[in-house]
Amino acid sequence: MGTALITGASAGLGLEFAWQLATARHDVVLVARDTERLERLASQLRAAAGVHAEVLTADLTDRADVERVAERLRATERPVGLLVNNAGLGIGQRFVGGDLAREEAALDLMVRAVLVLSHAAAGAMTERGRGAILNVASVAALTAGGTYAAAKAWVRTFTEGLAVELEGTGVTATALCPGLTRTEFHDRAGLRAAETYPEIAWLSADRVVATALADVRRGAVISTPSLRYQVASGLLRAMPRSVVRRLGDVRPDRD
Repeated sequence: MGTALITGASAGLGLEFAWQLATARHDVVLVARDTERLERLASQLRAAAGVHAEVLTADLTDRADVERVAERLRATERPVGLLVNNAGLGIGQRFVGGDLAREEAALDLMVRAVLVLSHAAAGAMTERGRGAILNVASVAALTAGGTYAAAKAWVRTFTEGLAVELEGTGVTATALCPGLTRTEFHDRAGLRAAETYPEIAWLSADRVVATALADVRRGAVISTPSLRYQVASGLLRAMPRSVVRRLGDVRPDRD
């Protein structure tokens, strides 16, 4: 795939994607808000893996910044062969009475940016006849766990529809649907998930990313790392929605 563009590359799953792709000899374009962290990571990847590492500082809640990233995806020089739409945030509040600006920022980041960047990547990749788009959703997409779950449900359904549209083009679309994963995600959002869920519920970032990349290589549309979350996903799909709704308050994006 040559060059991979990763959003949210400075921390969490994005950081792990950057390392695994670089060590597999892919050049990388690193996208996040924190220039200092991105530059440090780029230097480490160049030294450790000998790849080209490009820094693109962008706030994906800002439409102008999203368009700059979209332009990079359309570029013909060092074309992007893999887009990893990973950037996200834990909302950490109830919708009713919550901060509406935070809800809007989350929607821009986890829905609008995914839409715009996927559109740019798909257009460029189909012209070349090859490429892959990996959108990070969540097992939460199958729950009724508030606006975070709603955003991830959109990502999952959107990616499935995109995969259908891309059939026969040489380009694939995959939705990664992990469960609870050990990263900075919950701490940065001020969430206490580590106190709420048992050790067995947690996945390692390296395993999640390795599974996702293997599933991209084989053209899978849905990637759900670990047997236990595959079983959980099956149960959530089989349960009456009335039961799923009663489980709605038990979710990792709540404080």
